[in-house]
Amino acid sequence: MDINRYQWQVLPIISLPSWLVDIVNKYCANSQGTYAAQLLWQRGIKTKEKLQGFLDSDYYQPLSPWEFGYEMKLAIKRLKFAMDNQQKVTIWGDFDADGITATSVLWEGLGQFFIPHLQLNYYIPNRSKESHGLNIPGIKKLAEEGTILIVTCDTGSTNLEEINYANSLGIDIIITDHHTLPDERPNVISIINPRYFSEEHPLFSLSGVAVAYKLVEALYLSFPETPKSPLENLLDLVAIGLIADLVELKGDCRYLAQQGLKKLQQQLTNTTRPGVAFLLKLCKRSGDRPTDISFGIGPRINAISRIQGDAHFAVELLTSKDDKVCNKLALETELANTRRKSLQKDIKKDVEKKLQMLDLSTTQVIVLEDPQWQSGVLGLVAGQIAQEYGRPTILLTTAETEDMSANDIKLARGSARSVHNIDLYKLVASQQYLLHRFGGHPFAAGLSLPVENLSLFRESINQQLRQEIIDINTLSSTITADLVVTVSQLGQTLFRELKLLEPYGMGNPIPRLLIQNCWFEGLGNRNIKDAKNNKIQYIKTKFNIYDRSVEQGFPGIWWEHYQEELPQGQDKLCDAIVELDYNTYGQGRYEVRLIELRESLKVAENQPLQTTQISLIDYRNQDKVTEIDLEIEQLNTCPISWHKLQKKYQESLKNQHDLALTYGYDQQFKSSEIIKKLIGIAKYINRTQKEIRKEQLKEKLLLSDRTLNLALEFLGKIGFLITDNSETIEIKNITDQSEDYNLSKRKFLDTLKEEHFKRKYFTKIPIETLQKLLIYENLNP
Repeated sequence: MDINRYQWQVLPIISLPSWLVDIVNKYCANSQGTYAAQLLWQRGIKTKEKLQGFLDSDYYQPLSPWEFGYEMKLAIKRLKFAMDNQQKVTIWGDFDADGITATSVLWEGLGQFFIPHLQLNYYIPNRSKESHGLNIPGIKKLAEEGTILIVTCDTGSTNLEEINYANSLGIDIIITDHHTLPDERPNVISIINPRYFSEEHPLFSLSGVAVAYKLVEALYLSFPETPKSPLENLLDLVAIGLIADLVELKGDCRYLAQQGLKKLQQQLTNTTRPGVAFLLKLCKRSGDRPTDISFGIGPRINAISRIQGDAHFAVELLTSKDDKVCNKLALETELANTRRKSLQKDIKKDVEKKLQMLDLSTTQVIVLEDPQWQSGVLGLVAGQIAQEYGRPTILLTTAETEDMSANDIKLARGSARSVHNIDLYKLVASQQYLLHRFGGHPFAAGLSLPVENLSLFRESINQQLRQEIIDINTLSSTITADLVVTVSQLGQTLFRELKLLEPYGMGNPIPRLLIQNCWFEGLGNRNIKDAKNNKIQYIKTKFNIYDRSVEQGFPGIWWEHYQEELPQGQDKLCDAIVELDYNTYGQGRYEVRLIELRESLKVAENQPLQTTQISLIDYRNQDKVTEIDLEIEQLNTCPISWHKLQKKYQESLKNQHDLALTYGYDQQFKSSEIIKKLIGIAKYINRTQKEIRKEQLKEKLLLSDRTLNLALEFLGKIGFLITDNSETIEIKNITDQSEDYNLSKRKFLDTLKEEHFKRKYFTKIPIETLQKLLIYENLNP
């Protein structure tokens, strides 16, 4: 990451209610808790009920698995039939951490009701040879082995061709999943997917492993006399998969992660999973905090398939009770993870070289390919590039697989990652006619397409995003600090306060701290070593960070950077954004991870660089809005441009009033309905010889000034004579239809579709993200 690549912003300091600080203070042994309270408020935790449930899982009441309703009942009924008739059941899993832990949860959970290896087996596709989700060769193999029922986990819900093929072989399917839903319910026994709930539902953000756990929980509730192992023994696996995956840790999701972390912490002292215990020890040895899953166990489990392709032994590692086997598998996992780091660094360098050849000012979506890239790490690199360059990123490899025949279509395979709350799944799905296969969810997707379609795919997907959203360049290149601190405030007290927000994940990221007017001493860099003490080409620089609040520096590291990149000495003052962590290596120590650096602005220490004194209040899509204070301004109409939102924000800022977003929009875009209504209104006006106010027509069809003009142009093209009387419209008679009316219709509908997307965007984008972007735009006009 180059110095000064990002524009910086600091979240506003807000006057907090005393009750909030009082509650947080009870959880802080050696501090007032004001930093944690500020962060919690900024992240939308603004009621006593939400706050206590967020801080302490004992205050949270999780929902029953029967919340999934009839689909869960159908699944349990079919599993009981399989039990009663001794049918062979196969778990079809996935190769990432969420899929591996989901497979493991079902393997142990269903294993209480079916005899493992005799009645129950599991199948995980090979990452380097097979795609995510169901595939026909695998289904055929399972049918030959006698499988009658497949229970999927984290494999997607849209493999309709494969589902129909399984049905033709007499195989029933139960889907447990959390990915994007198909347009119509697939022909399966049951589909248990939280995306059928509303986005506000406590179960909506469950990951694959959490949905699998809910299925097992329903079995335990239905047949309580059968299981020999407590259901709670699965929670450590649930926590690993949940935190490692791209889901928001809120509602039941956060509750399960909190409960699971308690179980996970017990593995080092009261080991019930030797494989997990060995992994935790390896995390500690390399300096990763064992319970910091995002940097510890999560990447290690993911590395198995990323490097080896085959992830079957990952389930054995997590579930086996054999110490010797687990020790061997854990060491293999550690070696795979260090190899993954080196490979990821090399591919990222290649990608950055290719990016130098692109004109990023005209690039909405980054699409790059190379025959030398290994597919297993492309998702990780795509995530890094997407964040650093502020654009959805798709990375593909055109390498041929070993089992490819001469007649096979040459495919480009890879991964995509999103930014700025852009729905990546819909974006990629819009190009489905060019793809071979794809699957995923709004933030990440895997895909393959014929190599011959690559150029058209790149051009078309860029055009699609350009039509659907404002220029991507206005949303990119910002980095946010949550708090401003001095070096003297770093250490155990602050770490424990920030730890109240754990577990971190989507929607609740690791807090970032701004240190102003700082400098660096004691620099040194080296490559990391693997578990066999071999050097790996993955560099890190160690340093001590100082400011005027201390005489002794505080330790830190800068991953993937050399010491020459870091200014040294008190005469080279910098502003730094860091994350505070605890390094478990040796005796252990608190340290910072350097995230971003720039030359100092030389402002007074511990003063926010950029703040605002007003807040956004979220009342979007609420049927009933409580009475709003007269000192709070409102935006009642859903914007279709940043300009409108910024203008209202500027007015509120000038008046020093908070701004409540009270608009809503949850409509589906149905072009045929819009055209039907428009023509119907035109015919009514013509028949009755009445006038209609422009504002009335705009309200009925949800039109802007722009789309109103296009609508009137279209009506003229299909034979209506329009009389525009400034504020009203008349239609007196009908003439012949113009030959180019279809072009006018398409222009009208395309513009309506664009406005529909923007209304959806401004309704769904997290309020915290809106606040950050408005602060940035206000300070960088």
